[in-house]
This record gives sequence, C-alpha cells and structure tokens, in this order.
Amino acid sequence: MFGIGARVHYQFTPSRPLLRALVASAAIAAVMTLAGCGGGTPVNSGRHMQPLSERMLATLKAKNMDKESPILLRVFKEEAELEVWKQDDSGRFALLRTYPICRWSGELGPKFKTGDRQAPEGFYTITPGLMNPDSSQYLAINTGFPNAYDRANSRTGAFLMIHGGCSSAGCYAMTDEQIAEIYALARESFFGGQKSFQLQAYPFRMTPLNMARHRNSPHMAFWRMIKEGYDHFEVTHLEPQVDVCEKRYIFDAESTDRFSPAERCPAYKLREDIAVAAREKQRRDDIETVELINRGTPTVPVATGGDGGMNPTFLAAVRSHRDPGAVIRTASGTIPAHVNPPEGNGDD
Repeated sequence: MFGIGARVHYQFTPSRPLLRALVASAAIAAVMTLAGCGGGTPVNSGRHMQPLSERMLATLKAKNMDKESPILLRVFKEEAELEVWKQDDSGRFALLRTYPICRWSGELGPKFKTGDRQAPEGFYTITPGLMNPDSSQYLAINTGFPNAYDRANSRTGAFLMIHGGCSSAGCYAMTDEQIAEIYALARESFFGGQKSFQLQAYPFRMTPLNMARHRNSPHMAFWRMIKEGYDHFEVTHLEPQVDVCEKRYIFDAESTDRFSPAERCPAYKLREDIAVAAREKQRRDDIETVELINRGTPTVPVATGGDGGMNPTFLAAVRSHRDPGAVIRTASGTIPAHVNPPEGNGDD
C-alpha cells in the first residue's frame, strides 16, 4: 500500500559530501548574525557530538528503529510541541518522541518579513549544512527559511532556528537537554546516509476541531493548503514529496516537467494511491468541521496581541518559581528562571 516497497530502507553508508557538509556547518555558524535567533558569539564546545543516551537507544530498539534510520520533524505552535518521527523496520515513519517546546514567538500564522518575530510555518528541508554545532544557543538547527514557497511569495527573514536556551525571536526554542538529543538524532541519520530531512511546521494540530476554532483567521487559506501535506503524511506515514508552483505547495505530484515556484504549474498528476486516501480524510474532516461550526464551536481571537507561547510544562514551572537568579529544573530539561512566560494564552 502507498508504494512502500520501493522506499523501505536507506543504505547506511555516509558519503564524503555528507561528512564534508557536517564539518562545513561549523563555518556557516560563524557568519550567523542577529537577523534571527542564531546570533551571538559561536561556541566551540564539542557538544554536537554528544552520544545518544542509553535510554534513547533502548527506546529506538523497542520501536524497531535503527539509530541511523531517517527522521522527520513536526512542530505545532499552539500546542507548543515538537515531534521526532523516525523510520522503523516497516519502511514507514513512526513517532519516536514528542518534546514540549520551551518558547516560540509571534502569533499563529506564517512568517512574512524580517523583524516580525513570526516563527515559520510550512515545509522545510534540513541538510547537514543547516546544522549549527557552535550556536550561542547551545546547539541549533536552521529551519532553512525562506524556502521556495517563501521566496516566491516575497517572504523575508533568515537564521530562524530550532535551538536551545528557551528564548525565541522567530524561532522554536527548546531546553539545552532537548536540543542535544534532537541534534544527535539528526546527526546519526545523516551519518546513516539520509541526505536531508523534512521539517513540517504547523500552527496547530490540523484537526477538525482546530480548523473550526480558527475559522475566522486570515491565514485559513494558507492553513488549508499546508493541511494537504499534513493529510498526506497522516494517511501514509511517508515523507510527502513537496513542490512549489504558482506560488503554492503541491504534494506528491508526478510530472515530466520541472516545477517552478512562481510560474504556472506544469501538467502533473498526483500519486493516485495517496491522493485517494488523502481526499477521503479531507472529506471526513470537512464534514466534521462543518458539524462543529453548526453546533456553535467558539472561535479563538484572530490575534492575541501577544508574543508566542510556551508549553504548559514550562509555563507552570516558570510561574511558580521565585528566584530569578536560579535555574529551573523540569522533567523536560533545565531553563533559566529569567525567561519571560507568555501571559494568558500567549503574551511575552
């Protein structure tokens, strides 16, 4: 089903270009500026080579995952969660772990321009060269913003990261302990032969309830578009092929011609097995969304006037802590006590 047989396993033989790219990422880190979250003085620490913990290795074994098999990341702003998915021995991706996000900035919705404090939403390709081993925020993974879709739509910004430090200016900030593990999982996948991995960044889990709650948002057309990719992954647990034409995302499309982000789409067809399953899911979701709206599901504010959010795990810890000079220890890692928590549903 879904053509899995041809995509079951990667050959885990790291190429010299991949290894060179991992080394080159340190040089890239040295030129990062305060345009995003990657600023500050690079730190030569060796922390990028921390091994995976025995606990994580045991989890991988229990889930029938090789430590060098491919990974995929999903981020959800409203829930403040980051998921790491990993290919298991079936050839499909399975959820490995969900990490609470310590801090993200801006409102729900995509990034438009430099300085708007928005964290990206959409589909991004992470290569070894986007791994920053010398970040001043412990470790960092550059999201690759702007991607082809962003550039075609004149979006601007740079150095938007997933990093440690629990402080965000357009990024997804984790604890140092979390980013160390996420970074190590990505590193091992690259060493195993994965040339790049996909980051899917969403405003929220794209359920019928959330689509009903956010139905008044000016971003709804964009969110319905990226939900197509969300649905493709949900029904297959395979990384969707992402292309851009006519300034919009296209998923799992087959064409003999090249896709050009800002130009007319070439003749293409969707992979029929995936398209049928995704359309059926969309049909069911649309019916449920309409039912929820008809039952009076309340909407959420289009804008909060605040600045981002924090997972409740960290929010409760910060608000209960009284010593601004201390370090707060939580089950998900340590964070500085001076972190500004969002107020209400999301003010900085």
